[in-house]
Amino acid sequence: MPNQVYTHGHHESVLRSHRWRTAENSAAYLLPHLAPGMSLLDVGCGPGTITCDLAAIVAPGRVTAMEISADALELARAEAAGRGVDNIDFVVADVHALHFADASFDAVHAHQVLQHVADPVGALREMRRVCRPGGVVAARDGDYGGFAWYPQLPELDRWLELYYQACHNNMGEPDAGRRLLSWARAAGFTDVTATASLWTFADDHDRQWWGGMWADRIVKSAMAEQLLREGLSTEAELRQLSAAWASWAADPDGWFTVLHGEIVGRA
Repeated sequence: MPNQVYTHGHHESVLRSHRWRTAENSAAYLLPHLAPGMSLLDVGCGPGTITCDLAAIVAPGRVTAMEISADALELARAEAAGRGVDNIDFVVADVHALHFADASFDAVHAHQVLQHVADPVGALREMRRVCRPGGVVAARDGDYGGFAWYPQLPELDRWLELYYQACHNNMGEPDAGRRLLSWARAAGFTDVTATASLWTFADDHDRQWWGGMWADRIVKSAMAEQLLREGLSTEAELRQLSAAWASWAADPDGWFTVLHGEIVGRA
């Protein structure tokens, strides 16, 4: 079974970003395909904010929230308990080898997952297998090569270069968004629709939130630990990158867009 390493890890600075995500801002492309009473598998559910939103949409149907480890899954369990959501089941599993029977779900969803797995085609093949005929398999992933920002700080170019190195060393693909369609076709999908969408951070609140989050993340997360451990960067350089993120966040002209690729395939 392929090894999986999640480049970002689960530091508070990472979870701060993940907990901002909702079905509306992160899975809008999927929502027209959902209806009450459906069963849904949420692969790599993270802290569960999207999961809980999806559970509300398909209720009284059930959502199965899946993570690679019990510790990661506990984050989603806590989110559901805090919201009082009771139509979610929680399982530990690996998307490369799902232990569910064929045709177990009406919909299978993965947000920002395939960029981190060692075999994205195999993962999509498994997601297709456990989806009932006529059901939908949906995936959305960032495409780091499509990120754009202003001002053009050279430190942010270096931040992106380091992220590519760390992610590739973990057998991930930062430019997953543009590859989703090809991966889906390689996984056996013949009916698949590909779209794209953006997150944009440009007003004072959003810019300070996004920049502040990355200012912390580049010095405190699992990615920072990896960069130091593998000799890809130094503590001094990471502090410089953190300061650049803070500088970008404070600039009233600051603008950042995150490009995502999206696919909806019929099983």
